[in-house]
Amino acid sequence: MTQLALVIDLNVCVGCHACVTSCKEWNTSGEAGPLPDTNPYDADPSGVFFNRVQTYEGGTFPHTETVHFPKSCLHCEDPPCVPVCPTGASFKREEDGIVLVDYDKCIGCKYCSWACPYGAREFDEQQGVMKKCTLCVDRIYDQSLPEDRRKPACVLACPASARIFGDVHDPESEASVAIREAGGYQLMPEWATQPGNHYLPRRKTTRRIHEDELVRADNPLKKDGALPRLPSDLPTLDDSTSW
Repeated sequence: MTQLALVIDLNVCVGCHACVTSCKEWNTSGEAGPLPDTNPYDADPSGVFFNRVQTYEGGTFPHTETVHFPKSCLHCEDPPCVPVCPTGASFKREEDGIVLVDYDKCIGCKYCSWACPYGAREFDEQQGVMKKCTLCVDRIYDQSLPEDRRKPACVLACPASARIFGDVHDPESEASVAIREAGGYQLMPEWATQPGNHYLPRRKTTRRIHEDELVRADNPLKKDGALPRLPSDLPTLDDSTSW
């Protein structure tokens, strides 16, 4: 059975959020929209996003690293959100493995949100229904688009090519090759949901940090004495150049 999914390279993702904004732009104007932001900037923001990027730091100073972790619906092969839906609004397509929501059937009970171990469901308070990543199903099958553009909006927008889209059951697909050659893994496999989306792990690198690299040039704490000052009688840029 075909299983369309995303493969995300954590070693390449730079956390630019281009995938987030492109996803929002495409889906809010398409079949899933509108995707509201009722309180986007406050201390307790709320809104509907199909794709989010979580950023955190690991390690101990000075040997630290920043990890950008994009997360959306993983389109599980055994999605727990489907059987708990009392109206059948959540369903998994047999032809491509994409998990979708029928908004006409959804009553906003949030059972699917509670069942999802990845927190990938989003509740639209304005429409009263649950929404989620659709892998841009309305785009990937659009025959009016060139074949190379029939990909999810997040894949096309990624400037670092950290996202790969394809059939993870096809051993010859770009997605499967990346999983096989780079050690791709599924998120939280202990839940036995068999996520379609995979992640390529970060490659550990050894960095040599010299002591002088840990001292800030502007010396904010003034621990090293006063900063050197140039003599005031030196010629200025205007004196030494002709414009």
